[in-house]
Amino acid sequence: MQLKPGTAWQDAYDRCHAAAPEAFHDDRVLNHWGGMWRRDGRPVPGFSPLDGTAIAGLPRLDRAGAARAVAGAVEEHNRWRYLPMAERKAMVAAAVESMAAHRDLLALLLVWEIGKPWKTACADVDRCLDGVRWYLDEIDRMVAGRTPLPGPVSNIASWNYPMSVLMHAMLVQALAGNAVIAKTPTDGGLCCLTLACALAVREGLPFTLVSGGGAELSPVLVAGRALGCVSFVGGRDAGAKVATSLADLGRRHVLEQEGLNCWGVWEYGDWDLLTTQIRASFDYAKQRCTAYPRFVVQRSAFHEFLGAYLSAVGSLRFGHPLAVAEPDDPLPELAFGPLINASKAKELADQVDEAVARGGVPVHRAAIESGHFLPGQDISAYFAPTAILNPPPSSPLHHAEPFGPVDTIVLVDTEAELLAAMNASNGALVATLSCDEEETFHRLAPQVRAFKVGHNKPRSRGDREELFGGLGASWRGAFVGGELLVRAATSGPDGERLPGNFPHYTLLP
Repeated sequence: MQLKPGTAWQDAYDRCHAAAPEAFHDDRVLNHWGGMWRRDGRPVPGFSPLDGTAIAGLPRLDRAGAARAVAGAVEEHNRWRYLPMAERKAMVAAAVESMAAHRDLLALLLVWEIGKPWKTACADVDRCLDGVRWYLDEIDRMVAGRTPLPGPVSNIASWNYPMSVLMHAMLVQALAGNAVIAKTPTDGGLCCLTLACALAVREGLPFTLVSGGGAELSPVLVAGRALGCVSFVGGRDAGAKVATSLADLGRRHVLEQEGLNCWGVWEYGDWDLLTTQIRASFDYAKQRCTAYPRFVVQRSAFHEFLGAYLSAVGSLRFGHPLAVAEPDDPLPELAFGPLINASKAKELADQVDEAVARGGVPVHRAAIESGHFLPGQDISAYFAPTAILNPPPSSPLHHAEPFGPVDTIVLVDTEAELLAAMNASNGALVATLSCDEEETFHRLAPQVRAFKVGHNKPRSRGDREELFGGLGASWRGAFVGGELLVRAATSGPDGERLPGNFPHYTLLP
């Protein structure tokens, strides 16, 4: 195996430097605020999860630097919000087409920075651009009777979807009339986001992109009094800290947090379909908020479920996304590459070992050596597919999302047990019930605490007009997706109650 020619990290960075020299210097990446690219902050080392290759590191600002960046965004907001919609649409459309012209480079950066296989990386870029094109067609009706927020939108997002979640939201927020601030995710996505922002600001969009530690910058990017909205995507612990910072401010917010998304199997018989769905569920190593890491299975059907499950996971292919046998070979089609870093892989390995030591039954543990790798490469960030039957209640795998290719299986005998097991995490983003009868689904689904419940099919974040949110502890603040994303980024009539999950009310769309 060898690295496919033309895909090396240095090749990708050289292409960034050629496409946007104002944002990419020979020795470092810049921050952007106040309408300028700035060689400030303290660059820290960066390493790719693919094989440990040294890559561009974050130019970390301190709190004072971030405060200056926010002040610059406020000035931009006060100009941008009064720009006619036709001009905003023209600029956003131009930015989208500029990104489309650099689509393959943006995707290659996602491969190196966050470990996405090529096909998955391309889909992340395409979903962003196609989604914003839909908003360009629909935005006029969505903002009728509404105005931009009083201050810029501050985005703090996780690393796993820099384009289809973070950049998509930024472009729609700007289209709705707001200046936009984004903190580069600490664990990956710096160069992809920097290139996309460079292309956007060339077209006149009011984007601020800064890097830094969450704890250091939170008082500015979350609690800064000039902000109009805070949008957060991440884990429950970090989300709770953001919510605490916002508690006394009465500010618009969107806090997407993880939940344990469960797939229930009850009075079901289409095992061939389930095999295909289980195989697809390992996309990007389940490093996404709508992954399904828990299967709740009727005990009397477990033998048939296990046959379908083992058939699915036994066919999974994982490894280095850029490794090929011959230079002209296409990039490999993989279910997933590495986890986001070696620390996460070790954390997951420790959790699995602890769960097994305390009584969990390992029904599948693939060998890491079965992966698709370059000779002698660093594989410390990789983790092979694993499944644990009946994880002990003391294990984090019992009640929390692992964010990796580890499934847990719980057996139940009654519908009451099924529902209790599917609601183990006090709210989730998505859930699925595989059951043959429509009547069974319609009886059980309303009792599952998830924003979306699929019947014999998985649910996801969705695109375009599809709404998205969470129930219980998986979501705080306004729901998004479709028209709700624009409503969350604009002000409506006095006394308006947005659909969402707020401290004093929950309003479903």
